[in-house]
Amino acid sequence: MVTMVGAGDVEEAVAVTARALRGVTDRDWSAPAAGLEWSCHRTAVHLAGDFTAYAAQLAGRATDGYVPFDVVAEPGTDAAGLVRVVEATGGILAAAVRTAPEGVRAWHPCGSAGADGFAAMGVVEALVHTHDILGGLGGSGWRAPGELCARVLDRLFPHVPPTGDPWTTLLWATGRTDLDGVLRPTAWRWYNDPVRTGRLLLCELSPNLGADLRAGGTGGFTWADGGPPEGTRIAGGLVEKAREEGTHRPGWGPYAIVRAADRRAVGAIGFHAAPDADGGVEIGYDLVEGARGNGYATEALRALAGWAFARPGTAVLRAVVDHGNTPSHRVVARAGFSRAADGEAGTVYELRRT
Repeated sequence: MVTMVGAGDVEEAVAVTARALRGVTDRDWSAPAAGLEWSCHRTAVHLAGDFTAYAAQLAGRATDGYVPFDVVAEPGTDAAGLVRVVEATGGILAAAVRTAPEGVRAWHPCGSAGADGFAAMGVVEALVHTHDILGGLGGSGWRAPGELCARVLDRLFPHVPPTGDPWTTLLWATGRTDLDGVLRPTAWRWYNDPVRTGRLLLCELSPNLGADLRAGGTGGFTWADGGPPEGTRIAGGLVEKAREEGTHRPGWGPYAIVRAADRRAVGAIGFHAAPDADGGVEIGYDLVEGARGNGYATEALRALAGWAFARPGTAVLRAVVDHGNTPSHRVVARAGFSRAADGEAGTVYELRRT
């Protein structure tokens, strides 16, 4: 069951943020925020911009990008004024979440989201940027409410294994601290709308995560033994290359396969590119050796095929399987693919829209 985050959670986050920031308004907010290239002043304005942008996405029903406007503080605004700006814009987001009609969804680079998704994103922005500002001003030791952190972790970070301390886990998931001897991820993102199955979560690899995997990183995931497999690292490099060439299409790249039971990544599945002019798209998959034989590849393949056919313009999915790879032949057959052709590269299987 997916945790729902609402307007009350936004209001709680804004309240604890404002209370903490008021305690340091006597300090110099031109100082760098902890871990960021921005000043504390700019970080507060950025937070207000996040709140307002998320509210505008919901209110404007934006479907293809951010509503084109920006939030600035008037010249000369002091720290106390910035806290008022944060409180006011946080209130705007809470109001937009509370009044959004059921079923409304809007665009975000981490996947389209409804009111609960934008509420959760606003909560994360408030908590982690308060941490950044306080750290830059010498106010270390502040902790966000654990239950609030746990709710947004469950909503936006389904790939992060839970620990006994949700606040530290949230800081780790956003690249701000190490966790129980595990180094902080060098690249990270949250997931507004992962593809879900009975046992799995399919989490899209953005170009930044792909680059991290290709360079030897984790992509922000905790991997089962033997991961990430080499095929996953290669797929990460391909999505990074697609961004550089201007051909990257969100959704039409690789996805990490994450076990819901322990939130460990066990492989990857994804598309080689967006559908061609005839609606054809090739799909492939890769599992760590210890996760094979459990039906994960078939389950993931069925789910991602369903995702693809729910998008207009997709007519046929193709998978090329090495001739001698008997387990993979079984995977595509169980997922409903039919043998279409044999070639030097392998056997081509197809699944057509019905």
